[in-house]
Parts: sequence; structure tokens; C-alpha cells
Amino acid sequence: MVDLQIVQLEASEMDNFSYLVYCPETGQGAAIDPSMHPEVLLAEAEHRGVTLTLLLNSHGHPDHIAGNPQILALGGIRLGADPSDVANPDLPLSEGMKIPLGKGEIEVLQTPGHTPGSVIFKTGNAIITGDTLFVGRCGRADLPGSKVEDLYNSLQRIKTLPPETRVYPGHDYGPTPTSTLRWELENNEFLNCPDLASFIKLRLG
Repeated sequence: MVDLQIVQLEASEMDNFSYLVYCPETGQGAAIDPSMHPEVLLAEAEHRGVTLTLLLNSHGHPDHIAGNPQILALGGIRLGADPSDVANPDLPLSEGMKIPLGKGEIEVLQTPGHTPGSVIFKTGNAIITGDTLFVGRCGRADLPGSKVEDLYNSLQRIKTLPPETRVYPGHDYGPTPTSTLRWELENNEFLNCPDLASFIKLRLG
């Protein structure tokens, strides 16, 4: 299994990150959350000689999926998303799904809470977390469709991943663009709440 390459890109005036994930041996790539400036991701793919075959959405909020039409207009690209968030995806994402990409793969972990259909994408020792987990923070749980109890459970699940796991968030909200789960466990107060009640108080208080 080949390790996929992850390129983090600034993609909006709302501090969104989009991601180009690709197989270095075959040049096949996936666009993740193209946000409001998909031309940035498209230019990076062209620069690296990557052919996009997948468009994946971590969740359905407009600041993450606004660029979908421009990516899909290239043709030959399948849209993968949780149908709870994005209507009629070519590839309905589900828990544990492993999506081949060149000689590598991307695993889907369902992490509802910020939205009903939020997912994170795992490849190798890295996770692309959308708005579920940020560097030093976590996603909001007071928006339409959010559920704070689900977000707490999703974060508890992320905590079980290896501490060396690298975290690639959906927004540049932290002191660094990326981190590791070890750093988050040491510094992110949302991950260190001892129980659901304390998390609800911190997240919604």
C-alpha cells in the first residue's frame, strides 16, 4: 500500500483549508472540501501533474462545498459524501468504507455532531477532520442539525487513534495549521472534558 500525499491549501476568506490528496506513483488524486476558491486546488493539482478522480466532502456546510460544481465540471470525477449532508452523491460514504486512490486508500470514519453527516478521512497516520476537530478546538454544536452529544462521542472516538496521528483540520483556527493527536490530548480542552456534562457546559456555555 502506497502512502498518499496530503497537500493543505488555504481556500477561503473564512480560514478554510481544502486538501489535495494523491498517489505519488499513479498521479490519481482526490479533492477534499474545495471551499470557496476551488481554483487554488485545481492549480495545485495541475502543478503536481495530478488527475482528479474523486471529490470528497467532510460535511455539507457551504463554506466547504461551494467549490464542488467547479471541480465536478472537469468530468470523470465521483462525488463522495454522506447523504445526510450532501444530496445524491455518486459515492455515499459510510462507516469503515475504504476508498481506493491509485495504489493507496482513504478510510471513512463517521463523526456526527457538527452536522449529522460529518465524516473524517483517514489515510496512513493522518486524519482530515473537517469541522469535527480543529487544532486546539472542536466544531460548533449550536447550528441547525448539530447535536452536542454526538460531537462528544465522535471526539471520544478520535481520542482512541494512535497519538502520532497527524491532524489536518478544516479551518486554520489554531496556533499551527496542523498538529498531532498527542498535542491535542495535551492541549485541547474539548478533548479533555472528563464527561459529557462538562463538555456540554464548555461547548455550549
